[in-house]
Amino acid sequence: MKNLITLEQAKPEVQRKFMAGVYLRMTIALFITAAVAWYASSSDQIMNFLYSNKGMPFYALIVAELVLVIALSAAIHKINSFVALVFFILYSVLNGLSFSAIFIIYDLGSVFHIFLISALMFAAMTVYGMFTKSDLTSAGRYLTMALIGLIIAGLVNLLFKSKTLDWITSIIGVGIFIGLTAYDTQRLMRIAVKDDGSEKFQKMAVIGALELYLDFINIFLKMLRLFGKRK
Repeated sequence: MKNLITLEQAKPEVQRKFMAGVYLRMTIALFITAAVAWYASSSDQIMNFLYSNKGMPFYALIVAELVLVIALSAAIHKINSFVALVFFILYSVLNGLSFSAIFIIYDLGSVFHIFLISALMFAAMTVYGMFTKSDLTSAGRYLTMALIGLIIAGLVNLLFKSKTLDWITSIIGVGIFIGLTAYDTQRLMRIAVKDDGSEKFQKMAVIGALELYLDFINIFLKMLRLFGKRK
């Protein structure tokens, strides 16, 4: 009888196990992205290829990333968790290639400093999402609508190339992704309670890791754009 645990005791343990799996996958993906970006930035062959033909390979890389995310989201119910993880890892590699210019444009110390600040902001909102008693569902809907508006504004600014608009969207973007971090964390915590170790939840852990990965990456990029020290 001493080895038996109640449902109330089991839920926190199940949540911790599920969330640990999510954060492990996310951390591995971030490490891969950073390692690939660092290696690519130090390779003249890779950099010359990415920005040859007026940067066409670089833009093709961005399109490939978008297609990969859309494909993973659309096919998640048809593929197994291993394939989903491979998609996620491949995406982190492609992201690393597209981020390689960061180490050329920005001072390394500045990149590291802003990475730490972004990590602290992300961690704070993750903790908030885990422990807040407030229901963030409505906030998540508004944040998603705001994100769509932000994407549209970013596309418009590709034409106008306004530094002011870029600055404004970066500030708003930090707020949106900070909020989405808390929302995504709370949503994953609710999913985690029902985790039974099945293939379905393994795939959900991959998708959850991807969502939090994107939240962190976007916080970091927008903070870097706002406060990064260029070489």
